Amino acid sequence: MLHLDINTKPAIIQWLRFNKQSVIKGGSPLLSFNEPVDSHAPELIYRGLQYNYAKFFKMDLISKWAWLGAEALLKTENGYLYDGMDKTKIAIVLQTNHGCLDVDKRYSETLATIPSPALFVYTLPNIMLGEICIRHGFKGEQACVVSNGFDVQEMEFWVNDLLNNRGMDACLCGWVDATAGTHDVCLFWVTKQNAQIVFSADAMSVLYNK
Repeated sequence: MLHLDINTKPAIIQWLRFNKQSVIKGGSPLLSFNEPVDSHAPELIYRGLQYNYAKFFKMDLISKWAWLGAEALLKTENGYLYDGMDKTKIAIVLQTNHGCLDVDKRYSETLATIPSPALFVYTLPNIMLGEICIRHGFKGEQACVVSNGFDVQEMEFWVNDLLNNRGMDACLCGWVDATAGTHDVCLFWVTKQNAQIVFSADAMSVLYNK
């Protein structure tokens, strides 16, 4: 098992940012495109990073972005950042603005005829957390917060409380928002391991705005 120092302050071990033309991980391009991609961006990134997870194509828009962000953030050359950790002590805290509004609209349209159970399952924004937990086996605390924008102060509070007071060893956290044609994703892997970037609202704000 991975040893974590309970006296070490939470730190950002790795971070990831999706922008219009690239996937940035830890400050370096992981994948880039010649021109901005929007409507089919999740599928393009999925294929570009050569992932293999059939259920991906059944997910709603925000779950696809959350799943992609978690996969790209956590994957290493030899495994995953959480290898050796107790998955019951890995938490997830995500913020979003539009949540599942995209699928809500499509589900509402089906009510005029036959309601779609395939869409109904994605009519809660916290489903994206469930998709990540299913993929990686995380069983710790979870929270999905709806906010007008990425509230780094609130995120700092939640993650520090989970790692310092709630028995969690690590937390996947950040901002995931998507509507048709647009996306805004920034994720962080935070643990009590020694690292150069101490976890804070200021640190998240700087990395989010890169």
